[in-house]
Amino acid sequence: MAAFEYLALDQKGRQKKGIVEGDTPKQIRQNLREKGLVPLEVEAVTEKHRKQQSRKPLFSSPGMSASDLSLVTRQLSTLINAAIPVEETLKAVADQCEKPKQKTVMMGVRSRVVEGHTMADALREYPRVFDSLYCSMVAAGEKSGHLDAVLDRLADYTERREEMRSKIFSALAYPIILAIVSLGIIVFLLSYVVPKIVSSYSDMGGELPGLTRALIATSDFIINYGIYLGIGIFALISLVKWLLSNPKRLKGWHSKILKLPLFGRVSRNINAARFSRTLSILNSSSVPLLEALKISGDVMTNLELKEAVHEATFKVREGASLKASLTATGHFPPMMLHMIGSGEASGELDRMLEKAADNQERQFEHFVNTLTSLVGPVMILVMGGFVLTIVLAILLPIFQMNQLLAG
Repeated sequence: MAAFEYLALDQKGRQKKGIVEGDTPKQIRQNLREKGLVPLEVEAVTEKHRKQQSRKPLFSSPGMSASDLSLVTRQLSTLINAAIPVEETLKAVADQCEKPKQKTVMMGVRSRVVEGHTMADALREYPRVFDSLYCSMVAAGEKSGHLDAVLDRLADYTERREEMRSKIFSALAYPIILAIVSLGIIVFLLSYVVPKIVSSYSDMGGELPGLTRALIATSDFIINYGIYLGIGIFALISLVKWLLSNPKRLKGWHSKILKLPLFGRVSRNINAARFSRTLSILNSSSVPLLEALKISGDVMTNLELKEAVHEATFKVREGASLKASLTATGHFPPMMLHMIGSGEASGELDRMLEKAADNQERQFEHFVNTLTSLVGPVMILVMGGFVLTIVLAILLPIFQMNQLLAG
């Protein structure tokens, strides 16, 4: 029995959408007619998904947020732990989904499982929702018979990843908002306040101070060419994005980032933490090391580090230790490499990888907290300097006029 998504008209001519289960589209249409509906479209969920994947739209949502994915994973783990069959578990989770897209995905997965596919293979039908890490861990859980425990680890991993993303967003939100507000105030002063005051100075005659003339020139430039400046900035950003769409250029840019004094270390720590966490979860879920290394490398965002992990994978395949292979790349923190070596020697690699990930994440959190505490005051000082310059440029002619009158 497969899942079908339908579009029909009710007796009042209003469109209705939904998802039902059945054997064939013809049966679904007959059931809709018996309910007083006029079927317009009836299509299998998996088939519709394949068509959407083939189109590859420019702007496409992943279909499920990290928080929703974590909740769904936790529900699957709980129900499977209660010895409920997988197809009934998927049906129950689909019924609890409030968002139509999520329900469509879960019903599509269930229909593939009912057809005889494994749950991992069914999840691979939706790569924008379930990545390679997710599917590989589910496959390992199905083979080992510990699917509930694997899903529980996946839910923890998803929640931790979302927490890290939230911390990054929270750290950047305040400086970005402050910068936008500051820029808006400065543009407002130069576009509306300064011209009105300058017009009164022009009527008085006399030579204006250099700072005031510079302010007037800046104001005139923003009024006359501000739109072109905005278009130019937008065009420059678009050009940079287009250039970085080339993998070779993007890899070169990522390589340069790693060489920067401060941001290189941050990028290395974030990617190392993601690599360690992923490899720890896969290793503890009985995924083969070579496959786990490939997946762990793919989840990294820096292409230079991703290629370094792939090179290390070849060396591990040839018989080298994981620590020696990663050390040869020269990109990973020494503390992390030491902990990996200790884990290989003691047979507790997954636990030491998890500790290494915790260590890298703590360093990143410390950097974020320090950056947040510094950026705010710096932005306020910079904005204050701009406003002070504008105020001085406005007041200097008045002071000059008073001195002439007093003389």
